[in-house]
Amino acid sequence: MADPEPLIDVGKLNEKILCYAQTIYRFNGVWEGPDPLTPIIPLFFVQISVAILITRFVVFCLKPTRQPPFVAEIISGILLGPTALGRIIKFRRLLFPNYNFHVIETMAHVALVFFGFLMGLQMDIKSVLRIGIKARNVAVIGIIIPFVMGTILYFSLPRDEEARGFIFYGGALSVTGFSVLSKILDIQKILQTDVGKMATSAAVINDIGAWFILALGYVVTGSTSNIHWAIICTTAYALFCVFYLRRAIGWIIRKMPEGQGYSEFFICSVLSGMAISGAVTDALGTHPIIGAFLFGLSIPNQVLQAEILDKLDDFVMGILMPTFFVVCGLRTNFLEMGNIYEIVGYIILFVSAKILSSVAATFFSDMSIKEALAVGVLCNTKSLMALIIIEAGQAQQVLSTQLYSLMVGGILVMTVMVTPMTMLCRPSQELAPHKRRTIQKAKLEEELRVLACIHGVHDIPSIINLLGSSNSTPACPITVFALQVVELVGRASSMLEVHNSGKRGSRSLGHEETQTRQIITAFDNYELRSDGVMVQVLTSRSPLPSMDEDICNIAKDKRVAFIILPFHKQRSLEGQMEDVNPEIRAVNEGVLANAPCSVGILIDRGLSETSDYAKNIIVLFFGGPDDREALAYASRMVDRPDTRLTVVKFIPDEGASDIEPTEFAEENHVNIQIDKESEKLMDEEFLNRFKISTANDKSVKYIELLLNDVEEAVKAIKLMDQHNYDLYIVGKGRGMVSPLTAGLVDWCDCPELGAIGDLLVTSEFDSSFSVLVMQQYVKPIGDGSVNSYGSMSERIAGIGMDMDMDMDMQRADSEAGDVFSSFRRRPEAMPRVEKN
Repeated sequence: MADPEPLIDVGKLNEKILCYAQTIYRFNGVWEGPDPLTPIIPLFFVQISVAILITRFVVFCLKPTRQPPFVAEIISGILLGPTALGRIIKFRRLLFPNYNFHVIETMAHVALVFFGFLMGLQMDIKSVLRIGIKARNVAVIGIIIPFVMGTILYFSLPRDEEARGFIFYGGALSVTGFSVLSKILDIQKILQTDVGKMATSAAVINDIGAWFILALGYVVTGSTSNIHWAIICTTAYALFCVFYLRRAIGWIIRKMPEGQGYSEFFICSVLSGMAISGAVTDALGTHPIIGAFLFGLSIPNQVLQAEILDKLDDFVMGILMPTFFVVCGLRTNFLEMGNIYEIVGYIILFVSAKILSSVAATFFSDMSIKEALAVGVLCNTKSLMALIIIEAGQAQQVLSTQLYSLMVGGILVMTVMVTPMTMLCRPSQELAPHKRRTIQKAKLEEELRVLACIHGVHDIPSIINLLGSSNSTPACPITVFALQVVELVGRASSMLEVHNSGKRGSRSLGHEETQTRQIITAFDNYELRSDGVMVQVLTSRSPLPSMDEDICNIAKDKRVAFIILPFHKQRSLEGQMEDVNPEIRAVNEGVLANAPCSVGILIDRGLSETSDYAKNIIVLFFGGPDDREALAYASRMVDRPDTRLTVVKFIPDEGASDIEPTEFAEENHVNIQIDKESEKLMDEEFLNRFKISTANDKSVKYIELLLNDVEEAVKAIKLMDQHNYDLYIVGKGRGMVSPLTAGLVDWCDCPELGAIGDLLVTSEFDSSFSVLVMQQYVKPIGDGSVNSYGSMSERIAGIGMDMDMDMDMQRADSEAGDVFSSFRRRPEAMPRVEKN
């Protein structure tokens, strides 16, 4: 029986079909033929290398302009396309021939899948619920109005394609790139301003809206007969990922052994899950990038997120994503866009969309027009999502080359203009000047503003104990900003959240939410049982390297006079000081170096377990600005009826060897200029004022010890343990030139505490107490060093007061007991040192 003749499509007999005989790689090298770039793999590697090199070159050229890398990546793609180098026929045929476009396009979509997965890992849906109403209004209106304007512009432009392309045009115009915007604001140092916070908060919501628009665009431009099924199935799969897949992955993670990290097999399994999720969404009618994004969004563990990001981020963004920018550049042809005046007009309309939306938001909030204009300009910042949306429209064949090129040009112009425009958003001066930066200069009848940093719930008792000892009253109020500091994993920019004490959260809370609830409850109770106290709880999510900078920015924004930092060590059950989080040490050192106000490091050696507040306080005074700040803070605590304060001034004997000031220059921090005589005058003036104000207060004792060397000073401090003091307040001693501490400086285990603070923390004591190490804010001078003693008029002011005032030193000596009997004490009324 003869075989049936094959069916022939007669209509295609006269069509011309161009066929390519492609070779993956050469078997005999260049000896096989004259063109080594004909095979697919060598050509693709050369294309990737050229794209990376040109991108790096453009980044280098744009570095003086402070433009984000996203701008350089767009420009590099355009340079390789038909707008620039692609017009050279030999260059195009050699490096970017037509027959190889589908290869680089395929790799570009693979890069997008990995990019979507990484974006899902980094996105925090819960942060949207914490954003304020004003920022939500700006974000929502900033999506609606630009989308409508983009739709109108799409239909007003000449086009041959069908009408469904408006989704991509409006979607690209409504995007605000969070990652790019936060980098621009961080470089310009306005991320923590009101305008910067408003724009970045709105950008977070815009990011989520951009993914919704992208998914909707893929669905609508797919099969017209099954759009409803694609929408229903994609929505169902997204809900499945959020409510079921996320819980399943969390259950698997909890079953894994703790402390062993994640194996290579587990990471590969996660990536396999990403690929399967991408295949599912592709089958449902969208694109694999949507499935990869949803799968990344479903991973609940931040440690796992960070490990995956560490392994993939550089490879994806540095190697794979340049292929996407090449594809965008090859599809962009500015020379076919038509009349230049029309192009400029349309780009101006593109720019005005976000500005008009921000101005419209003023009708729904108390935002000023000037602030709205600034936010609108910042929200014009675009990111990869805008390019992905517009490229999807071109790939779906609903956007022509002219429409596509026009929007690419608009994205580039809108992003480029943001950096110079941020100079207009920079506040020229603080609306409320930060005047009270130290406790010493703060007046008792004025509000004392304190920023208390909390890394974990174990820090709460000691900090509330210290705040309770500060003796707040309606006449001497204290405002406390309780800042929960959380290490941010998987997000490029910091976030600040202000909590409402009366707000109730969901019943199922994670670890961070539970800790936040405990902090809010503890400080609410402290506020209720204290007079003259107002508390505001905040949460700062920061990457570890920039955590100290964020703390300093918040302190400056809140205009606080004092920052309380918890020590990185805590007392164990055996009584030893053990590291709780060694990384906190670097944060504390950064805050000490850059703080806009005075700083205190609080070390808890068990007092918080036995008392609500300190009742027996001692100040060890050696001299210098830090010791004066310590005494100024202690003097606020003496008004409690059951509080006692002892001030011990350590004086080197005449025979003690003098120390040159240059030996005490700061190694890692700013240098301190020391004028020994001026510092001595300021110490005497401050002590005299203190003794006059407490002359009739029997709860205050003042003692002066004359000591020969560091050994006697250490012995005297250790003998003080017999008095069971609750709180030791000492200065860090920057630039302090006393011979009584010279030998201790070289042996400090914790230099950030100073010589005396380190001694109190590292030595063995029988009693339980807390230690507060104070560092006074000193105003910087021109060369980056700081001046700790002020002007001459400030140094001599008040020195003419009575230096021989009569205090009841016999009472102080008798109440001191026999602890200091082996040391010499100098009565204040004596004009010279008394020697035994």
